[in-house]
This record gives sequence, C-alpha cells and structure tokens, in this order.
Amino acid sequence: MSFNTEDHQRNDMDDLDVVTKLLEIYDQTYLAEYLNQLPNNRWTRETINRWVKGKATPSLTHNEYLHLVKLFPKPTVTPQNCEFRFIDLFAGIGGIRKGFEEQGGLCVFTSEWNKFAVRTYKANFACDSQYHRFNEDIRDVTLSTDPSVSEEMAYEHIDKIIPNHDVLLAGFPCQPFSIAGVSKKNALGVKHGFECDTQGTLFFDVARIIAAKRPAVFVLENVKNLKSHDRGKTFKIIMNALDELGYEVADANHEGPNDPRIINGAHLVPQHRERIVLVGFRRDLNIHHGFTLKDLKKPSTDSAPKLGDILEPEVDEKYILTPKLWEYLFNYAKKHQEKGNGFGFGLVGPNDRARTLSARYYKDGSEILVDRGFDANKPFNDPINMANRPRRLTPLECARLMGFCTPSGNEFVIPVSDTQAYKQFGNSVIVPVFRAIAELVKPRILAAIANKVYQRVA
Repeated sequence: MSFNTEDHQRNDMDDLDVVTKLLEIYDQTYLAEYLNQLPNNRWTRETINRWVKGKATPSLTHNEYLHLVKLFPKPTVTPQNCEFRFIDLFAGIGGIRKGFEEQGGLCVFTSEWNKFAVRTYKANFACDSQYHRFNEDIRDVTLSTDPSVSEEMAYEHIDKIIPNHDVLLAGFPCQPFSIAGVSKKNALGVKHGFECDTQGTLFFDVARIIAAKRPAVFVLENVKNLKSHDRGKTFKIIMNALDELGYEVADANHEGPNDPRIINGAHLVPQHRERIVLVGFRRDLNIHHGFTLKDLKKPSTDSAPKLGDILEPEVDEKYILTPKLWEYLFNYAKKHQEKGNGFGFGLVGPNDRARTLSARYYKDGSEILVDRGFDANKPFNDPINMANRPRRLTPLECARLMGFCTPSGNEFVIPVSDTQAYKQFGNSVIVPVFRAIAELVKPRILAAIANKVYQRVA
C-alpha cells in the first residue's frame, strides 16, 4: 500500500480498505469523531461498524478520504533511500526501531504479539506491505513449539518468511534456561549446541533467526539483571550461543564494574534506567575490530533534560492522586521509613531525575510522583495541603521521559488507553540510547555491506 496526499490524489486503496487498515490502530468511535471534524459530517460508530461487517455500503467523499489517509504515518525511509535494512523482533512500540530508522535503516520485518502495542507501533511507523512484513508470534516463524520440526526445516521456513536484512534488533524477554529435553535433542543429533541449551525460551527463537539469516550485525536489549539472572547461568548460555553462531559480541571480555554494555539512560533523559545491550558482529566479516560501547556518546547527566523540561503546563485532574490513594502511599512509606527500609514512593520536582518507569506504573504511579507542593510537616488532612496532592505523569510525559518525543513535543501518537500506554512506555527502551548506538554501529554496517564476503540480497 502507498499513501500520497501531497498531490491530492487517491492511492491504490479503496474506501473500505483505508477504514479497515486504520481500525488496526484506532477504534470505530475515534474514526467517526475524526471524520466529523470535517464540516457537515454525521458519522457514527454504528455506521462504521455496519460497514466493516458488510451490512452497509457508505462511501467517503474525496476530502474524507484524504482526511483519513493523514492518520497513516508517513515513511521516513524507503527502499529507494535506505542505507541498510533491519528487522525488529519483540518490537514493543518501536523504541529500538526509531533509533535505527533515524540512521537511514529500513525496517523490513516486525514481530510483536501484544495487540495494544501493535496499535501504537502502527500509529507511528509506516508498515508498507510492499516491502515490510508484520508478524505477531515469533514462534510461528521459527516453528520452535513443534518438536517434530528439524533444524533444516525450521531454517528453511525462517528464510522464506523473514526478508534478508543487515541488522537484527531484539528486546527479548529474560527467561531461565532448562536442561529438560536436551538429552532427547542430543539423541536426534542436532547440529547446533544452542538448539539444546536455549530450547523453550524466546532467546532460542532469536538464535534460530540469526542462524538462518546470518545478519551482519545484531543488537539485543534486556534488563540489567540479565547478567546475574539464575546466578549467571542465563547470561553464560546466551554468550556461548552467540559465540557458537559465529559472532563477536562487543566488550564480551569485560570483567568487574562499569560494564560498557550496561547503559544508563540518565545521560540522555531525566530518568535512571539501566539496560544491558549486546552488539554482535559476524566474525567472518572482520568488522568488529576496535568496536566498544565505551565510545558511545554519553553527555554529562548535568546536561541531560530535567524532569521540569518534559512536564505539561496543565494536566487533567484525573492524574492527581485521589485522597485515599495518597493517604495509603504516604502511610506505607512512613511505616517503612520508621523501620529503616527504603520502600516508598518517588516524589520528584522539576530539577530532579526520576526513578525507572515500570510497566506497573498504571497501578498507583508510586515510583514517579510529581510534587505539587504537599507539605509533609503540616496536618495530612488539612484541606489546603490536600489540594496539593502529587500526581502521576501523563502518557505524553511518559513518551517524553522515554525519548519518543522531544522534551516539549507531542510527535508520538498514543492511540491506546492510559493504562495500556503506561504499560507500553514502562516496557520500552530509552530511544536516544538506541539512536546513539545506531550512530556508533552504522559505519560497521556499511562496511559489511561493502564487504565482498557478505552476500546481501537487496
């Protein structure tokens, strides 16, 4: 599909196609209200619902059609102007993709199973079916849930489904590895040790795709605790698997503190958020020499935006904590403070840096509460004091906190409920971190493409 509103011409999608495609992002009520922004329109959710079910046959005027098409994100990178190609696994809402797309990369394959995350992803990133494929469950591609499928069959299927690419991006979940089933696999004579060691985890699916497609570079993201997960066993198995696959992982031999693979987003946004990033290069291409994440551009935390830079001047009252919730959090923190524990809420002002935003933020917002002037030394239930109860961040402020928007911007579309938005941003990555990683890795990607050993199919 293609969209061209600049010359005011309809594209190759008919009216119902456009509506159906947009319903992958927005609900029927939103589309009706959006169409009613035009003069003299009386669209309803019911009309759109009957249309998509084949019970009515309305049509769009020329202006309505063009108005709807504006909702589709415009591609910033196309097959004609891209410098390299990549795939986006466990994509979430596209934080890693955004960083690599800004460096001239073209996304040709996305995999994300969460239906709400998919809505946000498609609202912000062009997914043109002419050169991009969207997948939900990655296991449908790797065939990892079917023990009767051989390695050869699995790799053949992967090669058929996933387009050729230069870079593999993946923010895979952290899971323990089990030895269950290994002896059976060994008895079957598998060629790759990782097929035994990582079976039953989603890293296994990533490894299978790397084995089948042999990209020049991969970038894997996970929680900081991946290194210590299961007493270090998980990380060791992952590193051994990547080595076996023929890849050099940057800073693999680092020992001790200050691991350059563990990156804190506090250098770039007003939030402490540490994640581990594994950057790997195909060993036979010889593009890995001298690369280290120590060279990543990290401005001083003093020069990073402060929380006040991302706050909206006015917010809806619904984001202010209810008196009951605030009393609970206040007393809970006070109780643990008296016991010498550190449990409690995170109250922050405009000059502060926030704690890590988590996926549970929608529950009570306790890890990041914006100070509105409540005085803990005054009587708790004083009416004037209670009027200054702290508030949650808004979803837009979360988008800014994660770097999806500029500090004062609103360029990232949020088509889901507040609850889903909080979960999505809490599960995502700091975009400027991956922008910096993409910038650092890009010369190596281009060197691989220029390498005669590297067989890249355009």
